Amino acid sequence: MGQFSKRRSTISGGRYLLYYQFGSQEAVRRENMGELEAKLKRVNDFMKARGLGALLLARSANFAWLSCGGGSHIYTATDGGVASLLVTQKGRYFITNNIEAQRLLEEEGLGAQGWELRSAPWHGASTAVAELTKGLQLGSDVPWEGAQELSGDIARLRWSLLDEELGRFRLVGKLAGEAIGEAARGVRPGMSEHQIAGLLAQAVWSRGGVPVVVLVATDQRIFTRRHPLPTDRKMERYAMLVVCARRWGLVASATRLVHKGKVAQEVRDKAKAVATIDAVFMSATKPGARVADIFRRAVATYAQTGYAEEWQLHHQGGLAGYLPREYIATAQSQEVVGLHQAFAWNPSITGTKSEDTILVGEKVPEIITATPDWPTVAVSIEGQSFPRPGIWEI
Repeated sequence: MGQFSKRRSTISGGRYLLYYQFGSQEAVRRENMGELEAKLKRVNDFMKARGLGALLLARSANFAWLSCGGGSHIYTATDGGVASLLVTQKGRYFITNNIEAQRLLEEEGLGAQGWELRSAPWHGASTAVAELTKGLQLGSDVPWEGAQELSGDIARLRWSLLDEELGRFRLVGKLAGEAIGEAARGVRPGMSEHQIAGLLAQAVWSRGGVPVVVLVATDQRIFTRRHPLPTDRKMERYAMLVVCARRWGLVASATRLVHKGKVAQEVRDKAKAVATIDAVFMSATKPGARVADIFRRAVATYAQTGYAEEWQLHHQGGLAGYLPREYIATAQSQEVVGLHQAFAWNPSITGTKSEDTILVGEKVPEIITATPDWPTVAVSIEGQSFPRPGIWEI
């Protein structure tokens, strides 16, 4: 993987933030050619196994994966994009309209990677797919006339991350962990949930990320809403911030809690319990482990900590990557954990929650969304320490 450059940038108030960036975009794409070749091999092997002569990738997650971090989205609230990638027996192409063509060639690296452009006027229908796949059996990640819709199977191609992706994901995790920490430290009583969400979104955007999920709850809403879209309600003492931050197509997730003054003992006990459950999830996430077994072990820990029914009130997370969750874990999951996959577990007990994103290592997971100088709850599982984020008291 190529080297990253580091620079320091001042912001108001004399504070400093570290920003990490690749060198030139062209250099990134050159260095990613090995990554691209490895992914094209996965695609070609998939096509051969399925008897396909061509494969169309139109979902933005798959576009980002195969283009090694390229962005095809304009409207971020959809999994569709403004460009597609097509791999055939004769070549590989990207298909878009005249509005997007040069940006994708130059800024998203499609030209440097050797993708052949097929562009149509924005006001006209493209016939490129039909022309390039005439007489071929076509597979697609979206419903497409004459194609096999194989979105679920195609998604599996991106689950195991290459070294280059692991490097980028660490930076996305660092971005998310720092951003949510900055926003949480800026929270004050009297702020509305919308204002707090604005702090969080700004902190992500300013670091080059896209806040694809921003949830905020204050006070009683933390106890009644597991997916709290922000409202005009103003914080009195307690706030929960949740973010899913995306860059280079990869999404890192984290949750942090802030409280004005000393936290009540009941909430402190719940925070300790949910931290323990989260650590159990993390410690069990090892190569070869069955996801269903991990889930059952965590459910048992809910009961052991005195909160047996809480797991039923919200999902517990699952595989992460080019979506906030590639799949949600359950007791019926058939998947097995693989080396160099990413997971984001998010156990919750009414009024508390614990969430970070991890990379699966050979022995222990790597937490990539840690927030610098954040208070932690110390949890040890089978001799391994798993520091989980505590509640920030202001």
